[in-house]
Amino acid sequence: MKRDPVVIIVVAMVVAVMLVFGFNLSRRSPRAGVSANLQITGHPAPDFTLQSLDNKTVRLADFRGKTVLLNFWATWCEPCKIEMPWFVELQTQYAGEGLQVLGVAMDDAPQKDIAEFARGMGVNYPVLIGKEAVGDAYGGVQFLPETFYIDRNGKVVDKVFGLKGKAEIEEEIKKVIGQGQVAQSQK
Repeated sequence: MKRDPVVIIVVAMVVAVMLVFGFNLSRRSPRAGVSANLQITGHPAPDFTLQSLDNKTVRLADFRGKTVLLNFWATWCEPCKIEMPWFVELQTQYAGEGLQVLGVAMDDAPQKDIAEFARGMGVNYPVLIGKEAVGDAYGGVQFLPETFYIDRNGKVVDKVFGLKGKAEIEEEIKKVIGQGQVAQSQK
């Protein structure tokens, strides 16, 4: 029985793609004890201590009193590359109103490569070297980019998986900044 070589090649390619996809999915699947459905919205943002690209120790608590856009990303993430210039613009535009963008690189790449990438993207906000434990505290960070909006009191107001449009990101920033201003004026 003679087999068509094209069919064999197609089947081999499909199997190879399935293996690669399965391997990457297994690397990103939640570990025991980590819930992918962790309900974090409406609760205090888990504090963390991470190293920045300039080797400073940074705690999320250092930004209490500011509206924080916490973005988990990686150098290999194509949607991350699209939204990073928007974050640069929004950081500049809303810094005076208390916005602080924080990027958490969830890469396996060396720190110097991440720093070079961030410089090339014109990043004007702190980039921190991520750890799995921090990702786990935020529900497992299975998809990149993943963004959390944190109000001035340190509470997670919203979380977004994947790429959203710049206008949607800006509206969310305005909303969170506005909530903080209302809360401060009521004190």
